[in-house]
Amino acid sequence: MKHYIPILTIAGSDSSGGAGIQADIKTISAIGCYAMSAITAITAQNTTGVKSIQGIDTGIVTDQIQMVWNDIPPMATKTGMLFNRDIVETVSDTLLANNAANIVVDPVMVSTSGSLLIERSAIDTMVERLFPIATLVTPNRQEAIELTGETDPMQQALKLNAMGCRNILLKGGDTERTDIKIDYLYLDGEEDLITLTADAVNTRNTHGTGCTLSAAIASYLALGFDITDAVMRGKLYVTRALKAGARVAIGHGNGPMNHLFAPRHMKFVNPKTFRYDSEN
Repeated sequence: MKHYIPILTIAGSDSSGGAGIQADIKTISAIGCYAMSAITAITAQNTTGVKSIQGIDTGIVTDQIQMVWNDIPPMATKTGMLFNRDIVETVSDTLLANNAANIVVDPVMVSTSGSLLIERSAIDTMVERLFPIATLVTPNRQEAIELTGETDPMQQALKLNAMGCRNILLKGGDTERTDIKIDYLYLDGEEDLITLTADAVNTRNTHGTGCTLSAAIASYLALGFDITDAVMRGKLYVTRALKAGARVAIGHGNGPMNHLFAPRHMKFVNPKTFRYDSEN
């Protein structure tokens, strides 16, 4: 029997549907993988901001992850908003216990609208417990500064590497350019950063871009691409989704991108050969 390619997202729920778990499920599905979820927090939010957040009991978080793993072991996992220290500890412990591979950690701290999405006590725990088991960590510029105290991308990467991050994608590393978006990829053991560029898209519909990118990268890692290729393909998916949704008016603030601009057929793997294929 062939199997779908399962991806687990561990993140918060966005009631307006543009970020968090909802964005992850759309992204994973659009790329042709099988999306599963463990919800860490429920947010009351829309495109203009976040009103309130309720963290999920850690026992329920553990049970969600473990029940998925007992039945449908993920081929990649991404984490998003983990909200508090106890949830960070629970998630990292459960991933370790299951020997999780292809872990993409999006250290979600601040929403697009500027709302704080994590308790400050959780940041140190994330650094100590989650970063060392991650395949890739994907902070944006603001998060990288918060974590390292540095503004230079190379210094940020080196400090994050010293914290235990093996591979790091620094998003939005150049704020001077308006025609292109520049990110920097640091691979463990390399001396230089890889500069990755994408066309800038003139739109305010940027809600959930970080969630979407990390979910896309996790999907491409599960599909067998190496880190560099997975990141490049993830960036391309986000750019195309932004372009497809650039002129759509939904909500009164930062609206969502068009995740389903070109959905793929569900892909599957033959567990005997580990060869990937699609339904068509």
